[in-house]
Amino acid sequence: MLTLASKLKRDDSLKGSWTPATASDSMRRVSVRDRLLVKEVAELEANLPYEGYYQGGKFQFETEVPDAYNMVPPKVKCLTKIWHPNITETGEICLSLLREHSIDGTGWAPIRTLKDVIWGLNSLFTDLLNFDDPLNIEAAEHHLRDKEDFQNKVEDYIKHYAR
Repeated sequence: MLTLASKLKRDDSLKGSWTPATASDSMRRVSVRDRLLVKEVAELEANLPYEGYYQGGKFQFETEVPDAYNMVPPKVKCLTKIWHPNITETGEICLSLLREHSIDGTGWAPIRTLKDVIWGLNSLFTDLLNFDDPLNIEAAEHHLRDKEDFQNKVEDYIKHYAR
């Protein structure tokens, strides 16, 4: 966020003093994207609830925001090794709103924001009730078969990878 904020400040101070004749639409689009991101990140500063199997863990995510944001979704990957039905151990995430096209109609739409992505990720950590289409089938079956052992494995992963 600091990088985007300082870039926007720098861009604002240069505004009017130098405008290249070849300024492309993509440069303007990036600027709009950056402004959207600064606004959205500022709105995310409210605390998210911490509950469920994964409480106490610190999970890092990498978010790539394409130039065409918010017409296309950001790409998100979990950098922390985790035992989760909808996140693989290599970081791929199954979250319908991160899909550009979704059969159930809950995929990405231009009205969605990074705040929606954060809340969606948060729901993966707090709502483990429905695994209709798990990405990590082994973890989903483990949860259905033995919730206590599943919780022990989650805690073991947190202890080793998410501190």
